[in-house]
Amino acid sequence: MTETSAADAIRSGRTALGIEFGSTRIKACLVDADNPADVLAVGGFEWENSFDDGRWTYALDEVWTGLAAAYAELKTDAEQRHGVLPTTIGAIGVSAMMHGYLAFDADNELLVPFRTWRNTSTGPAAAELTNLFGVNIPLRWSIAHLHQAVLDAEDHVPDIRFVTTLAGYVHWRLTGRRVLGIGDASGMFPIDSTTGTYDADMVSAYDSLAEGRLPAPLVELLPDVLAAGVDAGGLTTEAAALLDPTGTLAPGIPFCPPEGDAGTGMVATNSVSPRTGNVSAGTSIFAMVVLERPLAQVHHELDVVTTPAGDPVAMVHCNNGASELAAWANMFGRFAEAAGTPLAADAVYEVLFREALEAEPDAGGLLAYNYLAGEPIAGLDAGRPLVVRTPDSRPTLGNFARAQLYAVFGTLSLGMRVLRGERVAVDTMYAHGGMFRTAGVAQRFLAAAIDAPVAVAATASEGGAWGIAVLAAYLDAADAPLDAYLADHVFTATGFETVAPDPDDLVGYATYLTRYEAGLAIEHAAVAAL
Repeated sequence: MTETSAADAIRSGRTALGIEFGSTRIKACLVDADNPADVLAVGGFEWENSFDDGRWTYALDEVWTGLAAAYAELKTDAEQRHGVLPTTIGAIGVSAMMHGYLAFDADNELLVPFRTWRNTSTGPAAAELTNLFGVNIPLRWSIAHLHQAVLDAEDHVPDIRFVTTLAGYVHWRLTGRRVLGIGDASGMFPIDSTTGTYDADMVSAYDSLAEGRLPAPLVELLPDVLAAGVDAGGLTTEAAALLDPTGTLAPGIPFCPPEGDAGTGMVATNSVSPRTGNVSAGTSIFAMVVLERPLAQVHHELDVVTTPAGDPVAMVHCNNGASELAAWANMFGRFAEAAGTPLAADAVYEVLFREALEAEPDAGGLLAYNYLAGEPIAGLDAGRPLVVRTPDSRPTLGNFARAQLYAVFGTLSLGMRVLRGERVAVDTMYAHGGMFRTAGVAQRFLAAAIDAPVAVAATASEGGAWGIAVLAAYLDAADAPLDAYLADHVFTATGFETVAPDPDDLVGYATYLTRYEAGLAIEHAAVAAL
């Protein structure tokens, strides 16, 4: 796209804006609505969860501070790159971390602090619901949080009038509509893909289970479910001031259904058709594979969600991703600064990743766990980051870096092994997230960890913000199926770099994973002792 045509697209509002509330960053991404592969401007705001009163949470005030800051940075980027400020936008979409628990009363007031997907206090509820429904209900799902509050007879339960996710909350505040994209909704409560809404039999079963303990039937408390391409409301005048306090942005802009980060990750990697899959790596790490047939059995390592179009997807979700790797990178960055040779954050990662490439295939006998939070797949309700080695291991910088990278993928490997046991076929796994910016390193190790080719696109680091921008652009093309729209309008010229598993890495990673499984006993002991 030429600078003139980019400026014209921004000036005329032939654009789509994606806003993503990730675990460490709120991102805004503006694309050309006619060619969503063209990113016109970006902005961002750093934020972090906090551990308050035994729960992982984010302050909702920071949602709006961060949203305005990210959009302001995007406006500056648009003006610097194209010489024009956006005053209107063709369509907007909101994406955020899935699952969790945001409960509101009749006055639209938040009843308890936001409980994120990272909390693992819902074990009794998840177990009871899994048994009731005959499908896996993970600890992080919204219905598990709601039912745990019911089981614990929490004081706020009688006052609940609406329960939603982070994306659903932001969308509601911006448009006034209590709706949710089907992919995000599928992480609240099981979805019937044939009807495109919550599974009616399971809703009825839950209403019977919770009878007398909730103030209304379940469907009255949950957001309405919308598939990709359906109009989901417009930007209100009050909300336009929240998004752009300068008053430049006009209200009335249409919104696509709000989606979860899993759904936007599928869009961002063109992984919405059967036999396609993707891995998203951030604070958490998860794999999604679009199913050709239902799973044969219930597995605690797997849960079934949907694509933004409503097709069933098997999900392997790990609570712990790249945060511990980032902590070590920050420490090495400080060491370089203290030594008088400061390095930018990206340069620190570049050094560590390149050293990891030269390391021994099994990380030289080193073992690392990235468990900052509990990890249900590993049977842990709390986490303790660890680095462990035997006296005969080889603690080089490269081996240390490779062990940390392997640790990001360790729990994912355990879940993917269960998926392979279900004979779920996937041709190529597509990866996205910031750790894949250093070409050919994390991608190569992931290929060994899941024993499958891994493809990474140039837009990999833009991730879900770009994915939800694409879904916003899809509002004007929803007469075509989502997979056809992505193939014909978005990914026609997008290049993917594909890496097959390296034979030496496969052997080395297998050795590491055996050590990793055996060492889980150390992790359990650390949780008990520390």
